Amino acid sequence: MPPTCRLSKLSRGIPAVVCDLQTKGAMRRRLMEIGLTPGAPVVLLFQSLSGESAAYKIQSSVFALRHEDAFTVVVKAL
Repeated sequence: MPPTCRLSKLSRGIPAVVCDLQTKGAMRRRLMEIGLTPGAPVVLLFQSLSGESAAYKIQSSVFALRHEDAFTVVVKAL
């Protein structure tokens, strides 16, 4: 079984699944509303030059997340 890592550390193009959200309150609700729920597929598409944000394909949609928010999502590479 592959180890888990933070979404913010996922390599570009590597498919993964969400294992856990380690945040609470409004940010947790927002992440869940965009599809970051346990078992959901996710792939890093692009990262900004500054590294402060990145675009992820989450299920069938594309969303940009700040590094600090992506760090709260635990994923398992497939």
